[in-house]
Amino acid sequence: MSTREPTVLHTGTFPSHDATVSSRSERWLPTLLSVIAGMVDLIGFLSLGIFTAHVTGNIVLVGALIVRHNRVNPAQILAIPVFMLAVAITWLIARASGKRGIGLMRPLLLIQFLLMICLLIFSAAAKPSADPHGLMATIAAMIAVSTMACQYALLRLTLPVAPSTAVMTGNLTNAVLGLMDMTSRTQPLIESGSRRLPGALRLLVGFFVGCVLATPAVIYLGDWSWSVPAVLAAVAVALCHSEQPSSDLRAPT
Repeated sequence: MSTREPTVLHTGTFPSHDATVSSRSERWLPTLLSVIAGMVDLIGFLSLGIFTAHVTGNIVLVGALIVRHNRVNPAQILAIPVFMLAVAITWLIARASGKRGIGLMRPLLLIQFLLMICLLIFSAAAKPSADPHGLMATIAAMIAVSTMACQYALLRLTLPVAPSTAVMTGNLTNAVLGLMDMTSRTQPLIESGSRRLPGALRLLVGFFVGCVLATPAVIYLGDWSWSVPAVLAAVAVALCHSEQPSSDLRAPT
């Protein structure tokens, strides 16, 4: 009987600790990633003429330009297949790592950070903003799109219940519906809607803050403006590193 007791204790202890790590990550990671997404999207739009974090926006722009017989930015067309390819590659990397859930967070955040560094180095060297329709701008835009694709995949693979950090339509809808249910004296129409409200508001504020920070970054830093989201991506890796070691512990044999 005594030989089985440690197994029972470890089985009960470690899942609860993983759940605690997951809960902490659900609070800080989506908000930080929403700031990064806001910055990457606005810097990409201002300097490269493309929504790097918003595939739907690129589809709308391409359609409008075709109807008006205006010149289409090739990056806007390539963004869709490149986004799909980057998500698929992220999945393959996750599968090859042999990890699941929270355990995937650190390696995928590191990949996003490395992509941001590649984007920063390339932009600083090639000056793609000088010709938003040129080849250098297209390459820079595809790196940025890949970075955001990695971020989308990262959240779906590690925190599947987390809302989108780049598409704010759903978050704004959740915020308004949650607010209406909270202020109503009748039974809420959406279960747990009030609990979703703080998270939705944090993501909305985070994305808006990212956009606000991106504007002076583009004005004063130009092609070096990618350094700001790169620093934030490094912060995400560092925060994850401070959480993960204890969650990666295994029960002794």
